[in-house]
Amino acid sequence: FNAILALFPLQYTDKEEVVLWMNTVGPYHNRQETYKYFSLPFCAGSKKTISHYHETLGEALQGVELEFSGLDIKFKDEVMQTTYCEIDLDKAKRDAFVYAIKNHYWYQMYIDDLPIWGIVGEADENGEDHYLWTYKKLEIGFNGNRIVDVNLTSEGKVRLVPNTRIAMSYSVKWKKSDVKFEDRFDKYLDPSFFQHRIHWFSIFNSFMMVIFLVGLVSMILMRTLRKDYARYSKEEEMDDMDRDLGDEYGWKQVHGDVFRPSSHPLIFSSLIGSGCQIFSVSFIVIIVAMVEDLYTERGSMLSTAIFVYAATSPVNGYFGGSLYAKQGGRRWIKQMFIGAFLIPAMVCGTAFFINFIAIYYHASRAIPFGTMVAVCCICFFVILPLNLVGTILGRNLSGQPNFPCRVNAVPRPIPEKKWFMEPAVIVCLGGILPFGSIFIEMYFIFTSFWAYKIYYVYGFMMLVLVILCIVTVCVTIVCTYFLLNAEDYRWQWTSFLSAASTAVYVYMYSFYYYFFKTKMYGLFQTSFYFGYMAVFSTALGIMCGAVGYMGTSAFVRKIYTNVKID
Repeated sequence: FNAILALFPLQYTDKEEVVLWMNTVGPYHNRQETYKYFSLPFCAGSKKTISHYHETLGEALQGVELEFSGLDIKFKDEVMQTTYCEIDLDKAKRDAFVYAIKNHYWYQMYIDDLPIWGIVGEADENGEDHYLWTYKKLEIGFNGNRIVDVNLTSEGKVRLVPNTRIAMSYSVKWKKSDVKFEDRFDKYLDPSFFQHRIHWFSIFNSFMMVIFLVGLVSMILMRTLRKDYARYSKEEEMDDMDRDLGDEYGWKQVHGDVFRPSSHPLIFSSLIGSGCQIFSVSFIVIIVAMVEDLYTERGSMLSTAIFVYAATSPVNGYFGGSLYAKQGGRRWIKQMFIGAFLIPAMVCGTAFFINFIAIYYHASRAIPFGTMVAVCCICFFVILPLNLVGTILGRNLSGQPNFPCRVNAVPRPIPEKKWFMEPAVIVCLGGILPFGSIFIEMYFIFTSFWAYKIYYVYGFMMLVLVILCIVTVCVTIVCTYFLLNAEDYRWQWTSFLSAASTAVYVYMYSFYYYFFKTKMYGLFQTSFYFGYMAVFSTALGIMCGAVGYMGTSAFVRKIYTNVKID
């Protein structure tokens, strides 16, 4: 619906009503801690024609609380300074304003979907007297019959004294502007921040890492594998006695166990399916954001992500269901349910916990009951059926275990090896390089989400996603090769977890970002930050793990296909 509206932007006739929506108010340093504008004892204008509303699912989830200001504004109709209401300032109201001023409260408004920010008030140098800004001076730019620019100047500083009346006033000035309607959001973007030389340098640096890693992997594997193949073909020519005396070691020795089903195949295949779906969602949403400029619509990024996640559910079912069938799993319906609800349960569980805190704080971020029901309906009536379709397709089209080597009936004992070849050590070290390729981008993404920046350089994000996938696959292939050479065939979970350990480093970085790059405080903002950062890191880890496993699986299948095995 928003996309259709964007194609036909609102056009005004002279003296047509222009609505000023009041959105939220909250502390400047805690961007996510927002309350209804009228939760502070502000007064509204006398005009009462439009009621409070939620426009989209994304807006409802993001705590957008649009309420009519009551101000009478008409297109191209100038208004001189006019009092629109008065506040009877008793002690309780004064205390509420003083608390807001001490905590640097800002408020947000919208005119024709253009955001405007203003500060509630300020304290004097000693912090004893507090002043409220009472005069909203609006300057609106128009191009033809469309609004293209809005500026707010706060004036009329009035000292807060109990048992007095404070008059709130506004004025509206219209000015002709050369800004095109399509470019009206450009002033909110920050090219000097997002297109800084460091950003370009980090992308270049990551590309160098990719070239180095791909070259290293190619060189090591091509040379080493060639030697391995030569050695194994030489062994084929020996007689049985020479072979018994020969030095048998390496990845060929585990050919009878390398395609053995992983431990806990049900949860493993569910994680792989979910990871493939998260990758699909990331890829599609970034492309849509590059084409559509989603930042110009409130909540549109979240709405798009939910829609794409629901629509890509067959991807989850296909990859998860086919892998589970290949590993000989019998409880495919249980696997489908776990795969379908793994990510939604994690996200909804975290949101539910944070919602309790938001309700306690009376914050606008508290998700309404109707929105919760809508999300549950999407899970049960869209995601689950589509997942079932994908699972049935996956089991029937690619669910047969067509491995190049036969699996032995008795598992081979795993020999002892050096400490740094243990799966646990490989898992811990595996995430360092993938994290190194993305951590600069993490800073820009975190800043746009937790501070007042609009992220718009989705081309950078697409490059970083591609770089992350290539680095992850290269690292997991090298890790798996060393593991198999040590005659340890437990490569499935090792390849998944060594790539997924990137998430641990991202979450550790989020602690650094919280304490050294922000001024957040309070239970609500802290729980919101670490709760959703845990969700983000886990989803990233599952995605990286699935990408790493898929790449490694292709590599393992390839090397064992090329070896002659009796």
